[in-house]
Amino acid sequence: MRVMIYFYYTTTITLMQQLERKNAILLGKRIKELRLKTSMSLNTFVMKQGGLTTASWSRLENGKFDAKFSTLVKASAMLNVDICELLRNLPLDYTIVEE
Repeated sequence: MRVMIYFYYTTTITLMQQLERKNAILLGKRIKELRLKTSMSLNTFVMKQGGLTTASWSRLENGKFDAKFSTLVKASAMLNVDICELLRNLPLDYTIVEE
């Protein structure tokens, strides 16, 4: 008889992880806002612009993953905006507080 043992791990989310998640969501909203200005659906936009898959673009818009710099460069090129426009108004202060 096989017995599977499941372990329950509890994790503590650090302040930096909370900020990263918040920023991923804010960045996704910004990217979606810029894409919607093109009046194209997600699928149409990705097919016409190329560079990223529909799945990757969807995860980016929904803040589901932490985008690499190269992905942000591709996204800004696809949207035809400067990368600074993508990052505008994001709270990027990751000051480390020592206790």
